[in-house]
Amino acid sequence: MRRKHLLAIAVAGALVSTACGSEPPADPAAPAGPDTTITWQTTGGDATEYEKRALQEPFTAGTGAAFENVTSLNYISQLLTMVESNQTIWDVVHTGSYLVKQYCGTLFEPVDLSRFPADLVPEGTTTECSVPATKYAAGFAYDAAVYQGKVPTKIGDFFDTATFPGKRVVFAGSPKGIIEAALVADGVAPDQLYPLDVDRALAKLETIKSDIIFAPSFTVLQQNLVNKQATMTLTLSGRLGIIRDSGSDLAPVWDFTSWDFDAFVVPKGAPNAAAAQEAVEFALEPEPLRTYAAMSGLTPVRSDVDPNTVDFTESGKLFNPFLGGDHGDVVLQDPEYWAQNYNAVAEKWTAWQVG
Repeated sequence: MRRKHLLAIAVAGALVSTACGSEPPADPAAPAGPDTTITWQTTGGDATEYEKRALQEPFTAGTGAAFENVTSLNYISQLLTMVESNQTIWDVVHTGSYLVKQYCGTLFEPVDLSRFPADLVPEGTTTECSVPATKYAAGFAYDAAVYQGKVPTKIGDFFDTATFPGKRVVFAGSPKGIIEAALVADGVAPDQLYPLDVDRALAKLETIKSDIIFAPSFTVLQQNLVNKQATMTLTLSGRLGIIRDSGSDLAPVWDFTSWDFDAFVVPKGAPNAAAAQEAVEFALEPEPLRTYAAMSGLTPVRSDVDPNTVDFTESGKLFNPFLGGDHGDVVLQDPEYWAQNYNAVAEKWTAWQVG
């Protein structure tokens, strides 16, 4: 309750500050123009720069609308407070697939899907509030400087510490992708994963728990691999390229890979809702997506953008399961399942780590 109260104070303070300025209140129905400032919530760091250069600056050039970027690690909690108090100050939110499905209609506004490429994305990836933007995978990679001759070739090798000794590192903050990998390694067919048997997955992970490093951030995970504190990982495919370019001789294992997607959405009560929808619509067009993908290492979801036409780095290509070639089983992390069960699975995942 105290955190919610503090968030409410922070939101109210931001609104008071805005109200005391010279700018008149925004018109939610007004189109994007020189008098518009779109507040865009991002994931921060390099990702914000990629969004600015690929998606926002070209939109500004075409419409005159400006952008203000904000980053919040607890953005869903903050947005809940804004919407509940009818004091939303953001216009666009960059979020994950399960959160869009979980909060469509409560935290996020329905949009006019006829204006988006809803017919060019995989079935089950759209909601009334969104069309997916880019996709990424939970990739398995190993340090090729450590494992030579006999090297990992299947997802089960992540769990084979006798044949492939060494620490494995995963991101502690989310079970997505890790649970799926553990189940396939334990014999579950990739097309029979959902609903996930979480207890079975954790039992499989328990067999190598003493060899797992739980990284509190992707930055720490990267350091573990570059410094050779760990020699294997299951992590986001875009991160693998960055880690390789940072000095770790990572190589991919193409056997089983699960993938997910993100989306740009308009929060409930957005002060510039119409302009925000225009900005999101622009961000999902082929050319901005190609530019953003080349910078970020992510892959456009829409089917009319051939990922082979994206100017990925060599490392970005190496770990991308959506380019041509045999990448084994590449399975979508079921958005509906995760929307309904993420909180419960995450609670079990966290309890298991500290148990």
